[in-house]
Amino acid sequence: MALQRCASLLLLLLLCVCVGAHGGFKGFRSFRTLKGGHEVRERTGSEERWFTQKLDHFNGADGREWKQRYFVNEAFYKPGGPVFLMIGGEGPANPAWMTNGTWLTYAEKLGALCLMLEHRFYGKSHPAADLSLGSLRFLSSLQALADLAHFRSVEAEARGLSGSRWVAFGGSYPGSLAAWFRLKYPHLVHAAVATSAPLHATVNFPEYLEVVWRSLASERADCPALVQKASRALLERLSDPESHDDVTKDFNLCSKLQIKTEMDSAYFLEMLAGNFMDVVQYNEDNRDFEGATGTNITIKVLCGVMGDASLGEPYARYAAVARLMMDTFSIKCLNASYESYRGDMTDASWDGPAAGGGRQWVYQTCTEFGFYQSTDSPNQPFSGFPLAYHVKQCADFYNVSAEQLAEAVAQTNEFYGGYDVRSSRIVLPNGSIDPWHALGVTQDITPDLPAVFIKGTAHCANMYPARSEDLPQLALARDHIFLLLQRWLKQ
Repeated sequence: MALQRCASLLLLLLLCVCVGAHGGFKGFRSFRTLKGGHEVRERTGSEERWFTQKLDHFNGADGREWKQRYFVNEAFYKPGGPVFLMIGGEGPANPAWMTNGTWLTYAEKLGALCLMLEHRFYGKSHPAADLSLGSLRFLSSLQALADLAHFRSVEAEARGLSGSRWVAFGGSYPGSLAAWFRLKYPHLVHAAVATSAPLHATVNFPEYLEVVWRSLASERADCPALVQKASRALLERLSDPESHDDVTKDFNLCSKLQIKTEMDSAYFLEMLAGNFMDVVQYNEDNRDFEGATGTNITIKVLCGVMGDASLGEPYARYAAVARLMMDTFSIKCLNASYESYRGDMTDASWDGPAAGGGRQWVYQTCTEFGFYQSTDSPNQPFSGFPLAYHVKQCADFYNVSAEQLAEAVAQTNEFYGGYDVRSSRIVLPNGSIDPWHALGVTQDITPDLPAVFIKGTAHCANMYPARSEDLPQLALARDHIFLLLQRWLKQ
C-alpha cells in the first residue's frame, strides 16, 4: 500500500502515462495499477531494443554512456514515408502502444515507421546505479530532449532515414516533451502531436481541483458539494483524537490512525481525494489494451455513491467510495502514515518501493515543474492539503527549498516559453474534463499551432483506440489531427 499512496501523491500529470505502465504513484494522476511491462510485452509480441545513450549531453568531458530501451513497429512503413516517434514519460514505456493507439491508425494511412523511446530513469532505462541525488541530477526534461535528439540523429543515419520527416507524439508530460522537441530541435522533428500537454509550469496548481469540481458537477449538480461536505467532516474528525478509531475502521486503515503533524493529516486527506482526482482525469477512457484495471469506475459511478442517501451522511458515502476503489484494485488496507511514505520516497535503490517512477517524478516536479494540486482555492471540493504540504515534500525528499523550487519553475517557463509557444506544426489536443487542460493550450495560437479542445473527454482521450462509445467530437478530433498531419507532411 506504500506504492498505492505513491499513486495518490503528487497527482501530477503528465503522461497519461498515456504511454507507460506503472504500479502506481502520486504523479500527474497519470498512473493506475497496470500490468507490468513484461506481462504486456508477452501479449503484444513487441521486442525491446537498446540504444547507446550519453549520460550527460551538456558536458563534453563526460564520456559515460548507458543503454536506453526502445521499441519498433515496421509493419506500416513504406519507403519514403515519415517516421513517428512516441515519447515515453514518467513510467515504464508500455509496448502495448506498439500495436494499439490512434497513432498507428495514422501510421497505416501514411506509411510511417513507428518508434517509441523510454524516458531516462524510468522503466528499464537506468542511466545510473541508483536513484540518489547524485544520480538524479541527470534527470531532467532537458536531458530527455537531448536523448530524443541523439536517438533521432543516430537512428536516422543507421536506417537511411535522414531525409525522412519525423513526427513526435506524446501525451501528458510526454506531450509537453513532444511540443518542446519541435520547439528546441526544429531541424530534427518536422511536426508534433502534443496531447494533454501542460506547457506552463507553476508551483501552485489549485486550478486542477477547480476543474475536478466542474467535472463532477457536469455529471450531477450536487456531487461536488457532497464531496466537499464529506471532506470537511473528515477533517474535523482528524482533529479529534477520540474519532481516530472510527476513522481507522471506516477507511480500513492498516494500523490505527495517528495524526502527529499537519503532514499526517494532509497526506491522508490527499490520498482519499485522489480517488476522485484519478477518476476525473481518466473518466471513460479506453486504456484496457494497456492492461489497466478499474476503468469502469467513472465520474457517474462515484457521484452515484455520493448521492446515495441510504449509505448515510456524506462522510459515510465518502468512505464507501474509498472502499469501492480498494475493492476494485484489490487493496486490503490503506497505509495512512506520512512517515512510511517518506521512507519509501527516500529509498534511493532501484529495488525501492517508489523506484517505479514515484521518486523520479516527484524529483522532476521539485526541480522543474511544480504542478502541485493544492486545496488553496475556495472553488474546489477538498480540504486539508495546501501548497505548503507539497512544498515540504521537496525539502523532505530532496533537500529542495521553497525558494529553489520557485526559481526552478521560473527557469522552466523561461526556457520553454510556457503558454507563449513560438513554433509551427504542433497540434495541441486537450479534453474539457481533464484537469490538466488548465495548464495547456485550448485555443489556436496561430494556424500552424492549432488547439483541439474536445468537450466531454478526459486525459489523452484522442490517443486511445477508437470505439463505438466514443463521443462524436472525439472522433472528429482524431480525424482533424490526421488531416493536419497529412497536410504538414507535404510542406
